[in-house]
Amino acid sequence: MIASIDQIQVHRAAGALGGFVSGVSLADVASSDGHYRRVRDLLVQHEVLFFRDQEQAPSVFAAFAKTFGDVLGHPAYSTVGEAPDVQILESTPENPSKIEVWHSDMTFMQCPPSFTLLQGQIIPEVGGDTLWASATAAYDALSPQMRAFLTPLKAVNDFRHGFRESLAERGGAERLAPAIAENPPVEHPLIRTHPETGRKGIYANALFTTHIVGLPSKESDALLTFLYQHIVTVEHTVRLSWQPGTVAIWDNRSTQHKPVNDFFPQHRLMHRVTLTGDQPV
Repeated sequence: MIASIDQIQVHRAAGALGGFVSGVSLADVASSDGHYRRVRDLLVQHEVLFFRDQEQAPSVFAAFAKTFGDVLGHPAYSTVGEAPDVQILESTPENPSKIEVWHSDMTFMQCPPSFTLLQGQIIPEVGGDTLWASATAAYDALSPQMRAFLTPLKAVNDFRHGFRESLAERGGAERLAPAIAENPPVEHPLIRTHPETGRKGIYANALFTTHIVGLPSKESDALLTFLYQHIVTVEHTVRLSWQPGTVAIWDNRSTQHKPVNDFFPQHRLMHRVTLTGDQPV
């Protein structure tokens, strides 16, 4: 029996962003347009939402994800056999995660993802949290003079920059050659306007952004370093401790995130779906 829309509640997780949603299941949202619209409104408002104790079946997770948009594949990750829309993010002692940098997903694309979803499958007993930062809160905290300076600027984002460690491995260049060919460097506004809320946010990340167009390298590096540190000021962040079945969905257009790889040699397995977005403006 589907829950009533009135049962959906959200409890803020931090001052800048984040909310824990209760009173609704993934299946409820996937099967009811009213439930979907309520959750989507909450998502755009809070920028990242957390759902505890959800069914872990990949098919249920995929159906929930696809209510928010069209699925966007990733060239570097394998997928679940019975649910090919669901990507596998797995860290083991033999094959540890290489992503430890604050980032927004896949900004190396002309049209990066709108939303990303993760569900915990195998969770370490200790460690393995994820943090998010609000790029809109970070923009709002800048001085008017700095906002005016940054607004007309553009920055280059590059797939090769984000996957340089994988490319350096034996066979990595060959394995990722198609992705490199399909994703040449792209320019995005340094300050992005959210297409639904109109809020502005800082749109540069340490994983994929290489430089600011038109600035000498020293000035570009110094400015990007300042922005990366400013975005992740503690007051702009929220932290989630995972449990099996926990789902997070976040707005890539206005947030960055970072996994905390402090759990080795424990095993961590997550399922992920990314959804298509529009060209940043």
